[in-house]
Amino acid sequence: MSMYLEQIEKLVMLQKVDGEIIVLEEELGSMPRELAELEARNAEFLERKAVLEDKLDILKTQRKRLDQEIEDSTSRIKKSKNKLMMAGNTREYHAMMREMDNMEKSTRNREEEKVALAEELERQTALLDELQKEHAELTAQLEEYQTSLKKRSATARKRLDELQKEREGACVVVPAPVLKRYEFIRERISNPVIVPVTAGVCSGCFIQIPPQAFNDLQKGETILSCPNCQRLIYWCEHFQACDSPLAAAAAVRTATPLDDDEDEAGPDDAGYDEEPRYDDDNHSPDDDRDDDR
Repeated sequence: MSMYLEQIEKLVMLQKVDGEIIVLEEELGSMPRELAELEARNAEFLERKAVLEDKLDILKTQRKRLDQEIEDSTSRIKKSKNKLMMAGNTREYHAMMREMDNMEKSTRNREEEKVALAEELERQTALLDELQKEHAELTAQLEEYQTSLKKRSATARKRLDELQKEREGACVVVPAPVLKRYEFIRERISNPVIVPVTAGVCSGCFIQIPPQAFNDLQKGETILSCPNCQRLIYWCEHFQACDSPLAAAAAVRTATPLDDDEDEAGPDDAGYDEEPRYDDDNHSPDDDRDDDR
């Protein structure tokens, strides 16, 4: 395999490593957020539980008061009935009857209030039971997440360390100007940064590259960029005759459905002021400007 092909293969490997690093970093970043969301939900459940328990305490206190009032009223009615038999005249008798009627009416009102109170107490108790059931499930989920968090975090960080080493190994073969251009593109557009060209069409933006650029690409002498999307490109045919995983990768990439937004993108949309070109010595215009400075 020529130096050019080896550099292309290392760039694709570098891209794959960078993609996995992005996923792991997003996972590590999401862990504290997910934990915070669970803890916030747990705090909300505890607050709702406290409110329901306060309501139940108030309802139970009211029920106890009503029971005592009904008992006292019933006792007074009983005593009034005994006094009624001892009424000395009709006037006194009717006065005692009116008093008894008022006490009985008040007792009935309290009994009706007690029935409504019992229904509300039952409803609030059912709500509390349901809330406690949901809270128990959330508590188990929170404990499980907290237990697995350290293990997941440690596994992800270990894998990140391994990927960083793989990345360093891939960067060794890639010339500094090409690597600089790769990093420049990666900071401005999403993956992939390097893509195959099939039948003269860039599989990054799905736009045909100019004939002269395609001819230069087929020579396999320098690493070129797509004039439209600015991604680094390589000719897929260079790897179909090689024992290389890039042949399969190119086939998968070219089978990706066309993205309307990306199809209509132009050089201005990609956010670059100049078209990247590299000579046979892998020397980029960026380095010339650096030397002038």
